[in-house]
Amino acid sequence: MAGGARRLRDVRNVSWRRLMPGRRLPARWSGGLLLLVTVTGWALNWPAMKVLLREWPPLFSRGIAGVTASLILAVLAVLSGERVRVPRHLMPRIMLASSTNVFAWMGFSTLSMKWLSVSEGALLVYTMPIWSMVLAWPLLGRRPSAKACLAIALGVAGLVVLVAGQGLDFDAGKLTGVASALGAAILFALGTVRMRTPLAVPPIALVAWQVGLGCVPMVAMGLLFEHPRLSGLRGDGLAVLVYMALVPMSVCYLTWFAALRRLPPEVASSGMLLVPILGIAASAWLLGEPLGPTGIAAMLLTLSGVAVALRCGPVDDRAADGDRGRQLVRVSVVERGVRAFHGELPEQAGRDDDQAEHGHHGHHGHHGHHGR
Repeated sequence: MAGGARRLRDVRNVSWRRLMPGRRLPARWSGGLLLLVTVTGWALNWPAMKVLLREWPPLFSRGIAGVTASLILAVLAVLSGERVRVPRHLMPRIMLASSTNVFAWMGFSTLSMKWLSVSEGALLVYTMPIWSMVLAWPLLGRRPSAKACLAIALGVAGLVVLVAGQGLDFDAGKLTGVASALGAAILFALGTVRMRTPLAVPPIALVAWQVGLGCVPMVAMGLLFEHPRLSGLRGDGLAVLVYMALVPMSVCYLTWFAALRRLPPEVASSGMLLVPILGIAASAWLLGEPLGPTGIAAMLLTLSGVAVALRCGPVDDRAADGDRGRQLVRVSVVERGVRAFHGELPEQAGRDDDQAEHGHHGHHGHHGHHGR
C-alpha cells in the first residue's frame, strides 16, 4: 500500500519538462525542434478546420475539441505536479483572458472559415501583433515609432491587396468572413494590451482553465443556434476532431512551453510567422486551394508587417523576486501578444505561484510581486 502511494507521488511529482523530448541536445537545437513541432501542429490545424466544417458547424466543433483538450491539459498539469486550483481573486482575469484569447480568437477565426479560404483567414487572423501596436497607443499611451508605422503600413497594404484581389467575388459572405477574422485578431490584441501583468498560475494549468472557460460557451451557442447533427460526423471529420483536441490544443502547448525555456522570446515569437505560411502551403497541397500572385503578394506584405511589428516597442520588465529582479528582460507588446494566450514563461509562473502560496505578496497586494 505504501509502495503504491509512493509510486503515485513519484508520478505526480514528475516535472513536465521530462515529458518533452530532446533533453540531450543543446538548448538551441532542442528548442528549435520543439518550436518546429509547435508551428507544424498549429499550421496543420487550419486545413483540418476546413475539413471538419464540411460535417459540423464551426462553434460547436471547435468548442467540443477545446473542452476535450482542456480536460487532457488538466490531467497533464496534475501529473506534472502543477497546482490546478486557482485563487479566487485571479478568476476574473482568467475569465477575461479566456473571453478574448479563446472564445473570441478561436471562435471567430473558426467562424471565418465558413466564408474564407485558409490563406485569407490565416493572414487576417495573424495581423494581431499589428493591432496590438495600434491599440497600445490609446490604451497605454505608447505612441508608435517610425518602425511601428512601417509595420502598420505594410499590414494595411497586405489587407488591401487581399481584399482588392477578390474583385466582384467580394460578396456579403466574404465580408462576414473578413469581419470575423479581423474581429478575432483585434480582440486577441485587446486582451494582450489589457492583460499586461502575468497571472501567477502554472502554465499548463493556466491554458487548461482558459481553453475550458472559453470553449464551453462555444458548445452552448453551437447547440442553441447551429443545431449540429451528431450523425453528420464521418470518419475523416472524427479523425480531424481527435487531431485538433490532441495535437494543436494539447501537445503543441507542451512543446511551446518547452521551446520558450530554450529559446530567446524574440526567436520563439518570430517562429510563429511560420504558422500562417505553413498553414497556407498545407491547404494548397491538401485541399487544392488556389494561391495566385495576388495571394502571394498579400502574404508577403502582411507577414512583413507582422515581422517588423515583432521588432518594435521594447518594454522593460523587472520582476520583484531576487533572481529575476536583477535581470532586465526586454519584451515588446507584440511579443507579449504572441505569448499571451500560451502562458508566460514557465519559470516565472511557477515562481510567482510559489510566492502567492506562501504569502510573499502581502505588502505588494495581489499583483505587486509581478513588478509590472
